[in-house]
Amino acid sequence: MSDGKNPIDPNRLTPEQAAKLLSAAAKIRIPEENIVLDIERGAPTNQDGSINLVHYIAWMVKEMGRGE
Repeated sequence: MSDGKNPIDPNRLTPEQAAKLLSAAAKIRIPEENIVLDIERGAPTNQDGSINLVHYIAWMVKEMGRGE
């Protein structure tokens, strides 16, 4: 995820970085495509298109509560 020289900023993740980070945390593979689909469905992004991990997870929890 990080080469040690450029640490990952959880406030500004690419979909690829978010997928890798969430996959490592959940111990299951989360495809980058799932993150991209969530963004298309309304997941919040920063103005530059990057993902704030806390905002993204809060959005996922809210969506799970919708029962869809």
